[in-house]
Amino acid sequence: MAASGSLKRNLGLWSIVGLGLGYMTPTVVFDTFGIVSEQTNGAVPAAYLVALIVMIFTAFSYGKMVKVFPTAGSAYTYTRETMSPALGFLVGWTSLLDYLLLPMVNCLIIRLYMESMVPDAPAWVWVVVYTIVMTGIVLSSMRGTANINGILLVFAVVLVATFCALAVMQLNAGEGAGVVFSPDPFIHEGVHLGAVLTGATVVCFSFIGFDAVTMYTNEAKHVSLMPKAIMLTVLAGGLIFLVAGYFAQLLFPDNSQFTIVDDPLPEIGMLTGGHLFQLFFVAAAFAATAASGLASHASVSRMMLVMGRNGVLPRRAFGYINPKTHTPVFNIVLVGAVCLLAMTFSLELISALINFGALIAFTFVNLTVIAHYAFRTRQVVDFKSTFNYVIMPAIGAVLTGVLWVSLHGTALIGGLVWLAIGIAYLAVLTRGFKRSVRSFDDPEADAEMSEPEVTEAGEGAGTHDGSGGPEQGAPVRD
Repeated sequence: MAASGSLKRNLGLWSIVGLGLGYMTPTVVFDTFGIVSEQTNGAVPAAYLVALIVMIFTAFSYGKMVKVFPTAGSAYTYTRETMSPALGFLVGWTSLLDYLLLPMVNCLIIRLYMESMVPDAPAWVWVVVYTIVMTGIVLSSMRGTANINGILLVFAVVLVATFCALAVMQLNAGEGAGVVFSPDPFIHEGVHLGAVLTGATVVCFSFIGFDAVTMYTNEAKHVSLMPKAIMLTVLAGGLIFLVAGYFAQLLFPDNSQFTIVDDPLPEIGMLTGGHLFQLFFVAAAFAATAASGLASHASVSRMMLVMGRNGVLPRRAFGYINPKTHTPVFNIVLVGAVCLLAMTFSLELISALINFGALIAFTFVNLTVIAHYAFRTRQVVDFKSTFNYVIMPAIGAVLTGVLWVSLHGTALIGGLVWLAIGIAYLAVLTRGFKRSVRSFDDPEADAEMSEPEVTEAGEGAGTHDGSGGPEQGAPVRD
């Protein structure tokens, strides 16, 4: 294998939160508004509220596990180390479904925007140009990716806030519901729990990103930043979605004003603020989608890096880090190649498949908290520890499980097919399950994946929980 470098620790708290929010794409609430409003009978904010509650429980679990296993593997690593290496691989494989497809979704959305603006140009041109630009930026450096993401994110959030202000003005003028404060966007006659749960499975797509920040653990200046970054990301993103969804639902109680229900964002901009605002609103959507493209492209390449360093994906290619740019070159280029598939796929199909992988990952992260603290390290000794390490994650697992079984049939079928491919690959890899997944480990490759943390005194430090020493109860690798 060619000489490989390490990931560089140069991301602070707000850079990580910005990458998470960029991944979540603040303007996606308007892209999916028509679909969710139709499914919930005009209760889009209710669907977001249900999803946010589920994500908060899961965010607590991510925060606990990232302190124990401060590496970029996320649900894959947590399941592998606390439950079973083989099960961990299958969870990681399933998670790849959403991590790999989200960069392609962003490319697909850009293609749709450009097709509406320049209908005479061939669609493949936009896909190729977008893919080359995004791949080039992510290849250059993680610090540069974070900076560009931050600029795009700020622009998008400012335009979402401007929409809310214009919506308030129109509501006060008697448009839409004619009131600024009303419970109708959350509950009214005709709103049923089952429909809201179905809507929540769709808007879960919007929250994918708060968990992806764990992929930057090896590039955080200090591992202790990660739990706070995870919670700040989910709360900030949830607040944006709730507020924007609330005002959009009041202004557009039903879909009768939209000619394109599948993605009414351009029409929402036009109906809210006229042609000039529509121009800026669509530009903000471009910026938010590009920011999500950068963040998602970078994060999935880190997950494949961990799987490559563990040997469950070919180590020579997937485990390589360019020593000059500190980026996993092969993985980044591979994700770019997947983005090219955006020339043909539909947004509805890909977003459904993404939710399958995400909800599987969320469920198992909650379960790994119980597995680690209650069984592996036996730290559940009183009511407080029982509440933190059993009750809270159990609620999170049940809630994500409920959303998973509420997924659209297409998502379930497609996701199960992908899982079956993973099982077949695992069977080949382990020679009919006769070889342990753990036997592919290379401790030296795993240890050299990132630079050591730097303490305030400037000396290299090992993995710790923020207190200067190893986390109590952290497992020893087999």
